[in-house]
Amino acid sequence: MVAYGDCRMGLKRNLSAAEIVEQAVFARRLLSHEVGSITNVVFMGMGEPLHNIENVIKAADILVDEQGLHFSPRKVTISTSGLVPQMKRFLNESNCALAVSLNATTDEVRNWVMPINRKYNLELLLGTLREELCLKQNYKVLFEYVMLAGVNDSVDDAKRLIDLVRGIPCKINLISFNPHCGSQFKPTREEKMIEFRNILAEAGCIVFLRPSRGDDQMAACGQLGKPGEIQAPLLKVPPKFQAALEASI
Repeated sequence: MVAYGDCRMGLKRNLSAAEIVEQAVFARRLLSHEVGSITNVVFMGMGEPLHNIENVIKAADILVDEQGLHFSPRKVTISTSGLVPQMKRFLNESNCALAVSLNATTDEVRNWVMPINRKYNLELLLGTLREELCLKQNYKVLFEYVMLAGVNDSVDDAKRLIDLVRGIPCKINLISFNPHCGSQFKPTREEKMIEFRNILAEAGCIVFLRPSRGDDQMAACGQLGKPGEIQAPLLKVPPKFQAALEASI
């Protein structure tokens, strides 16, 4: 976690580098006897990590330093919705891994489900990654793709995704959406996710189906926060997708 608060609770403040590192230290101390050594750290959750880029880069440096926590840089991942200037800086200043939440194959859909796209659209985001990763050897960006029934899970979406990531060293995580009362979206059926995965794999993409964890405690991907207590307005559904969402209920 890199900030207190989120879009529902409101931003309280950014965490310092020391506070971020302390979470990893505390987790090691708390869980080492139960689950063994912690090997992976992901910056994500409540808040956009790259909005706090100064402290995120400092914290990541401490996590991977031999005199710090000595994690492998490939095992420390910063997740972003796609803040292009900060992303460029991160790729130039850090050897840690980068995960980008893509979640759509057209600007129309991404503008809806990820409003940051209105500022940094798909062409700019992916073009920047294509340019920057040419300068980094043996480095792959991880694209996170949350599958939403009737919205971004069609065969055409799979084919567009193949074209979008062409020339970008990458891996793709297909993630099942975790439904909650703060959203009208529904998860894609498993068989359709497998079909989507197979289309990407047959085109030569490195692609994984990521299992959902923490859904029973409202702690799965997309569920952080307490939408039952503070209800944000639901995203307005574009007319062309209204029928698809209703059909998925």
